[in-house]
Amino acid sequence: MPGETIYRGHSDKVFAVAWSPDGRYIASGSRDKTVHIWDAVTGTSLCIYRGHTNCLLSVDWSPGGKQLASGCTDGVVQIWHAFTGDNIFIYRGHTRFVRSVAWSPDGRYIASGGDYGDSTVQVWEAATGNHVYTYEKQYRVFAARWSPGGPSSSPGRGPRIASASFDGTVHVWDAFNGQHALIYSEHSGPVYALAWSPENRHIVSVGDDTLVRVWDAATGKTVAIYEGHTAPVKAVGWSANAQYIASGGNDAVILVRDSSTGNLVCKYSGHATWVRTLGWSPDGTYIASASDDTVHVWPVGAYSFV
Repeated sequence: MPGETIYRGHSDKVFAVAWSPDGRYIASGSRDKTVHIWDAVTGTSLCIYRGHTNCLLSVDWSPGGKQLASGCTDGVVQIWHAFTGDNIFIYRGHTRFVRSVAWSPDGRYIASGGDYGDSTVQVWEAATGNHVYTYEKQYRVFAARWSPGGPSSSPGRGPRIASASFDGTVHVWDAFNGQHALIYSEHSGPVYALAWSPENRHIVSVGDDTLVRVWDAATGKTVAIYEGHTAPVKAVGWSANAQYIASGGNDAVILVRDSSTGNLVCKYSGHATWVRTLGWSPDGTYIASASDDTVHVWPVGAYSFV
């Protein structure tokens, strides 16, 4: 891939970005009520999904790369074919504000998180929309993420979901029954985003307190606390090789740290306003990040301090 690419196809603020599993495409969801799929190298628009009637808040690719899930402020999640835009079905289990959607690693289920006016995480079958379980123990859910498909830090247990909320907590719970909940409450304000480490043992969470916290997903013990941001942090991501953590927020910068040492290895200052969302390319060499109505795709190495 070449250097930095800026996608300018949206007409309003972009709140969600997601890379296709093969790293060739990016899906971006906007307040302009559309999801765009575009080439990550050239920025060429390939498909515009117009099935939503309200602001897009979340988007995620299926593990197979053929379908997308997208959620908006009216409380619906829509499943659709990635390159034709054909709708498959609409899930209507939420009241409003679907802030987060995530496919399970095996592609069989979706976890969707409801923000203001809803406050639930709902697990349902991706192929049918059949409801499986609703988790109702947090206030205003900003992020819900499945544990990766690798070895579990809790042997003998099934998949888990970590959910972050306005109440300042992250809950980690069994995906299909809500049992064995671990509550991480070390943040001093709302928690806006989280990510699992690829090896399934740690979680990084960020929020209003401007801190990047790394902690043990099985015990809740804090492993590291990183400073550096000067305003609330709204987005965080772990590179697929587990080497780096990227975080961005209201200070309009993205900081990339070595996940082992905490050393700052990269700072991206290309955005003019606060960063709403970010995502690593599958090969860990690029980051897609959104601010205002643009999405920037940039090579991490080009902004390295080392």
